[in-house]
Amino acid sequence: MSLTISHGPLSAHARTTVNYRIDGPAHRLFLDPFPRRVRAVFADRTVLDTDRGMLLHETGLLSQLYVPRDDVCTDLLEDSAHRTHCPFKGDAAYHSMRVGDRIAEHAVWSYPVPMPGAEWLGGYLAFFWDRMDAWFDEAEQVYGHLRDPYHRVDTRPSALRVRVVLDDRLLAETDRPVMLSETGLPNRLYLPADDVRSGALTANTTTSVCPYKGTADYADAGSVADVAWRYRDPLSDAAAVAGHWCFDDEKVQVQVRRSGDG
Repeated sequence: MSLTISHGPLSAHARTTVNYRIDGPAHRLFLDPFPRRVRAVFADRTVLDTDRGMLLHETGLLSQLYVPRDDVCTDLLEDSAHRTHCPFKGDAAYHSMRVGDRIAEHAVWSYPVPMPGAEWLGGYLAFFWDRMDAWFDEAEQVYGHLRDPYHRVDTRPSALRVRVVLDDRLLAETDRPVMLSETGLPNRLYLPADDVRSGALTANTTTSVCPYKGTADYADAGSVADVAWRYRDPLSDAAAVAGHWCFDDEKVQVQVRRSGDG
């Protein structure tokens, strides 16, 4: 993500404060080894098991795992009539995965004859993440997508003073937020639950999954839905924000000033 999105060196909006020049197309491809064993499970069968996976970093897109054909249970694949064309990689052929009476339609694709400049994709297969039942990075089950080695999450205690207001109603106020910095994204301030006003938030059923932070649940404020989220049990890199609330600054006013400012 850091390479291809936001201001990464392979993104469409790369920084110009560099002492080099990349000669090549505006849409860039970079295939890089993934450093750990990856497995995919479908219908209680391990259908992919590789320690030779490659991440394709592509301008404007999340990185995608490609694996050698030999590391996939190809006897479970059925050719599909579905086809797509990528102007940078070529014509993709699709395959459905069948195990017993379960089938994942068009779950796997490949480039039988990649375009010039992407020849190295020949012999590799890629999977739609959500069409498998489970994925494992080494022995850890992972959700959403694999964690890009070039993407990171950092947390720091902050002395900023933060007030969260909705229609002149104070929802939260703190001088002890945790700042979370995530590659390619704006900094986010997470507020201790004790510094959110009693009754300000109403839990709802919305959830989301971040491969780097974990599973978040959401809350409403009055009639404004999904105004804040928290990670009750975050992944290790985001452990410092456990139970803290982060507010959507497009739905509320998040007023920030440094301690000592007037």
